[in-house]
Amino acid sequence: MNRKTAYSATSILLLSLVLLLSACSSSTSTTAPATNTESTATTVPTATERTLTDAIGNKVTVPANPQRILASYLEDPLVALGVTPVAQWAIGDGNTQGYLQKQLANVPPIDSTLPYEAVLNTNPDLILMDSAEMVAGDKYAQYNQIAPTYVVGKAQNNDWRQELLTIGDVLGKSDQAKKVLADYETKAKSAKEQLQQQIGNESAAALWVTGKSIYVVSRNLSSGDVLYNDLGLKAPAVVEEISKSGEANWQTIALEKLTDLDADYLFLINSTEKSKEEITSPAVWQNIPAVKKGHVYDFSADSSWLYTGAIANGQMIDDILASVLKK
Repeated sequence: MNRKTAYSATSILLLSLVLLLSACSSSTSTTAPATNTESTATTVPTATERTLTDAIGNKVTVPANPQRILASYLEDPLVALGVTPVAQWAIGDGNTQGYLQKQLANVPPIDSTLPYEAVLNTNPDLILMDSAEMVAGDKYAQYNQIAPTYVVGKAQNNDWRQELLTIGDVLGKSDQAKKVLADYETKAKSAKEQLQQQIGNESAAALWVTGKSIYVVSRNLSSGDVLYNDLGLKAPAVVEEISKSGEANWQTIALEKLTDLDADYLFLINSTEKSKEEITSPAVWQNIPAVKKGHVYDFSADSSWLYTGAIANGQMIDDILASVLKK
């Protein structure tokens, strides 16, 4: 609407109000006391339960104010929204997501396979499932007997942004979820600009080194999404090639393939007891530009580099800036 149109519309509205008030003043009907109107206007609506349709078509009655939420492997968006779950995802003997332990230090672990009895013992009033895969077969019916169960996404690797917004909607925190996302986008944009000024169009790669294997992050998943999509760093040809061969977040890279890895910056997720100097000392590593330039940075497996989400990705951005931009 342009300025002239807006002005005309305003004039018409004012004229209508004048006519309406004139008609009211000439009427003999009794008006309600002003105090009643003010009381009605200040009434705060109470939250009520809602029936929502989840990602796989289930009608789910979500409690008005769920207090005991189980959302295994969705702890990142929960924490970002200020919600503490009743249990947290873990593998084996309590191996949890290390980067969230500041917020979840007192939250007990639950096995990532979510055994029925373990879920039952958490006494949840709402269960959020990351993907359809987690409720395959008769699992959904079992979990739904314990508490209303909402499946957030269809695929194993869902879009973390959409996951955040969906969970915000389910929990009645849509505005908060939008703010978390907006804050992240602002942070990523600022970091991208700083990196472009500092290193231009140079390339980077993230490698996860374990005792037995080396993995390279996929082009559009996990920390690869942060490096290449959010921060605009260039993906080496080897990363592009390997990313086309599978759908996993991290895919194995043959040791001899490292000789072709033309990365100017290298981020190592170190799951070994070796230092980065020991890891990169073999001759096969010495042809990598990042190793030659001294642009190798390592992080522990407890860091956020193996995960994704507003909190995980934000921590990765902090790590990258602290490494690349340091004097």
